[in-house]
Amino acid sequence: MAASWHPLHSHLSFIFPAPTPGRPAGAAVTHFVPSPRKDGVRVLRSLRASTSTTCFSSSLSSPISHSSPEASSSNLATVYPKVSSLSIPYVIGISVYFSHQLRFFPKQKRSGLLSKGSWRDLLSLNSWVVRDYYRLVDAVNELETRICWLTDGELTSKTAEFRHRLSNGETLADIQAEAFAVVREAARRKLGMRHFDVQIIGGAVLHDGCIAEMKTGEGKTLVSTLAAYLNALSGNGVHVVTVNDYLAQRDAEWMGSVHRFLGLSVGLIQRGMTSEERRSNYNCDITYTNNSELGFDYLRDNLSGSKEQLVMRWPKPFHFAIVDEVDSVLIDEGRNPLLISGEASKDAARYPVAAKVAELLVLGIHYNVELKDNSVELTEEGVSLAEMVLETNDLWDENDHWARFLMNALKAKEFYRRDVQYIVRNGKALIVNELTGRVEEKRRWSEGIHQAVEAKEGLKIQADSVVVAQITYQSLFKLYPKLSGMTGTAKTEEKEFLKMFHMPVVEVPTNLPNIRQDLPIQAFATANGKWEHCRKEVEFMFNSGRPVLVGTTSVENSEHLSDILKKRNIPHNVLNARPKYAAREAEIIAQAGCKYAITISTNMAGRGTDIILGGNPKMLAKKIINESLLPFLTKEAPNIETDGEQISRTGLPKITIGAFSSGLLGKAALMAKYVSKSEGNAWTYQKAESLILESIQLSQSIQKEELEKLFSEESEIYPLSPAIALAYLAVLEECEEHCLAEGTEVKRLGGLHVIGTSLHESRRIDNQLRGRAGRQGDPGSTRFMVSLQDEMFQKFNFDTEWAVRLISRITNNEDTPIEGDTIVKQLLGLQVNAEKYFFSIRKSLVEFDEVLEVQRKHVYDLRQLILTGDSDSCSEHVFRYMQAVVDEIVFKNVDPRKHPSKWNLGDLLDEFIGIAGSRLSDLFAEVTEEDVLSSLEQINGVQSITADAFSIPYLPAPPNLFRGIRRKASSLKRWLIICSDDTSRKGRYGGSLNLLRKYLGDFLIATYLDDVQNSGYDEAYVREIERTVIVKALDSFWRDHLINMNRLSSAVNVRSFGHRNPLEEYKIDGCRFFISMLSATRRLTVESLLQYWQSSSSQS
Repeated sequence: MAASWHPLHSHLSFIFPAPTPGRPAGAAVTHFVPSPRKDGVRVLRSLRASTSTTCFSSSLSSPISHSSPEASSSNLATVYPKVSSLSIPYVIGISVYFSHQLRFFPKQKRSGLLSKGSWRDLLSLNSWVVRDYYRLVDAVNELETRICWLTDGELTSKTAEFRHRLSNGETLADIQAEAFAVVREAARRKLGMRHFDVQIIGGAVLHDGCIAEMKTGEGKTLVSTLAAYLNALSGNGVHVVTVNDYLAQRDAEWMGSVHRFLGLSVGLIQRGMTSEERRSNYNCDITYTNNSELGFDYLRDNLSGSKEQLVMRWPKPFHFAIVDEVDSVLIDEGRNPLLISGEASKDAARYPVAAKVAELLVLGIHYNVELKDNSVELTEEGVSLAEMVLETNDLWDENDHWARFLMNALKAKEFYRRDVQYIVRNGKALIVNELTGRVEEKRRWSEGIHQAVEAKEGLKIQADSVVVAQITYQSLFKLYPKLSGMTGTAKTEEKEFLKMFHMPVVEVPTNLPNIRQDLPIQAFATANGKWEHCRKEVEFMFNSGRPVLVGTTSVENSEHLSDILKKRNIPHNVLNARPKYAAREAEIIAQAGCKYAITISTNMAGRGTDIILGGNPKMLAKKIINESLLPFLTKEAPNIETDGEQISRTGLPKITIGAFSSGLLGKAALMAKYVSKSEGNAWTYQKAESLILESIQLSQSIQKEELEKLFSEESEIYPLSPAIALAYLAVLEECEEHCLAEGTEVKRLGGLHVIGTSLHESRRIDNQLRGRAGRQGDPGSTRFMVSLQDEMFQKFNFDTEWAVRLISRITNNEDTPIEGDTIVKQLLGLQVNAEKYFFSIRKSLVEFDEVLEVQRKHVYDLRQLILTGDSDSCSEHVFRYMQAVVDEIVFKNVDPRKHPSKWNLGDLLDEFIGIAGSRLSDLFAEVTEEDVLSSLEQINGVQSITADAFSIPYLPAPPNLFRGIRRKASSLKRWLIICSDDTSRKGRYGGSLNLLRKYLGDFLIATYLDDVQNSGYDEAYVREIERTVIVKALDSFWRDHLINMNRLSSAVNVRSFGHRNPLEEYKIDGCRFFISMLSATRRLTVESLLQYWQSSSSQS
């Protein structure tokens, strides 16, 4: 029976082990050899690609042999189909299997699974995958007992050992378990943090090129060190991508210390860095950056004018990436392509005029709007009024095009609201990211929208822009051969990740059971009723001492609720895009878990900070140090832009520190005062703050005994940094005791209570807010409140009248909540429809961008080849361009199916001579159509030619034709290409056509070479000029091509009314545009080079 067991045999080998050399059948397996996971992506991908259950056939007779761990791993795919389709014998077999296989789960998880009776969870796809990862965990745990005895030097030397083993033919799968054990031990020594077993699973998921879904507080940042270290051993570079500069810097310093301890180089990309700094950081083993900086560096590299300006690892800048908050980057930001813009037409004066006209037009009379896709449509009355006011006969007149400005003004009026989509600061309209609540200062809306918003607000109009380079995040991250990601909310978008990026989502188990209580959704008829009930719930929780986090969808809503709470004298903190709040973001989040803490925040995605019950002791200790020492170091105030608004001062709780800590703080303050005076009070606030931060980092990097030794050393300058570090350690110890005690009290009260004031357009974003409560097994609760006046219901045409009638039958009070299943089901159904709608938008964007991506890749690859290739390849490109230009001229005027006497030879000669101006016109001055015709008839029977001495009778001989073996070979190669061209084979006179192509191509190239030689410049200078001309011509026409493609993407949608597929139309016309763009690039390159060297030759 053991020899003929079903494909499940690979996972039941502990019951029926397969015979292997040196071990009899039925022998027990005494140890685990971790199976390689290099095919993990393929295996997990196959589970979604296959929907049949044929692998669970009724026959058990086919023998399955397993002679290697690879076989066991590869047969995972046969286990994944749903168990519900199995026949009864297999269900019995699986039940027996799980009763034994529970031993692979840790004891606490084993008891939890059985106590809940969650056999459905055990039989789910995710549990099969996770169960297999526990085998790797066992291997890592077994190795840990040996690794922990290594000295620091021996642990560091493991990196060199792993790289040596890889160079000798081993794979990453062979060293995975040991590498993970090494990283776990390094993190324990450097950070005081040991990877939990579930974090080892998370690292393995990332290494397999999948998405690890880990709940808030489960330590995703620490998990990334495992996969980053393992993949960095190959030396090709690893990118750890976060959502903002703050998180990238934090992780590079925090997690980077682990990698540096193990001998790897760690780089950091930040806004404002120079090209040299970026180049150095990209060449590190592991580079931390944010998604926008990564994308813009890629685009800028493909706009650079020389090889020296490149900053990424060309020719292969992408190897492996770990994307933090992968759902935010690839899905939420997926609708917004990255754009690099250049200055365009000077039409700034039209925007204020259009804004005034838009104010005159009335919604529903002069124009209609579609909230779902932010579109505007003018009515006949609106067109007539606008044309009358603007004194134009046609809004869409090509010579007086007012329509674009007016439509943008109407969009700015209806869809772009102050304190929702943007804020105004220092005379500028700054975009607010609706998903993260952060201001994006360097970003601007394209296609004139930003200028329309500036005109609406009466601000200075910035120059209009034109796109010179663009890419979507989907296309950017598809450039990685291996991609993984981590987030707390990805399962709801699993199908999209699998379809778009071929990345399965694996739910990593929590380290402790989740005991958070998600309360039912409450619905209200009006927004006022919702806000009033929200106030009551906040006040009730405040009176009981529980911390509350209220999530809002905009700056406007957060400040509206703040005003309500102020009237009730309820102390609270607000966190939104306004600078007076954003400047204290870390402090606000750090105290959001304290007793009586009320925090109102816009969307919490990408905050990068956990809410710890009882407060964050490190942040509290840092604040005490800052308040105690900054007044002695500097008299400057912090440089925070607040637009004159008073900064909120509801800060971290005050604690009483002991005498010992007070004494160390006093000593540090005296030293700070002395140092500041000795330097003439020249310390800036930024310098003082940096010193304190460096001192805090010093306290974490060396032992306390070493700090005391440094502090006691006699020096002319007091050892200020060790003094601050010692004071910080003492204060931190007391803060930890305080926060631990208060955290225990908060847990007793029920933990953090989260209130969502509106449903978002995706369940995933709602889950991000819910995930702030109940981290790492803490208690907590969540509640969502919605009103039928919320924007989402209006945008997606929800039948609010039906819901209002239903609510009115139940209650007449607007602040009385309704929790009925009927309404909740309708609301969630609307949310699912919204998800489907936005998925269709992203899908369409990706499909359209895939067309552009093929073209972009061709252009960028060509560009890199020109910039980084040798001199021979650059010259070869010039020669090919010249031959291609000649071919286009010939094919335009010649038909190989007709006799040469009917060819348009006159126009052919005129166009050919026009390429190089006077030089060719002098040589061909006396050549007529009859001369060309006679020449072709005379040599029509020629069967062979020599590549370096070919000419046609009656026509001029090329000057100094092809000196050197390399140029002879180049000419022969072009001749072979010409002869193999299918275009010339279609006619009887294709041979004559080919001879003409060869002659004119050789003549043009020989003329070019002669001019280059006569100029007297060396070869290096010539090649540099060629590179510059090709790249500039390519960039110019590529920019125009992007404009044409953007216009085309809008125009093809209209063709759907004619029952034509917009995507297919886009592909056809886009291909035609691209061919024309390449042709124009070649033509301009050839003409520019010929003119340049002719002028240089004449001057010399």
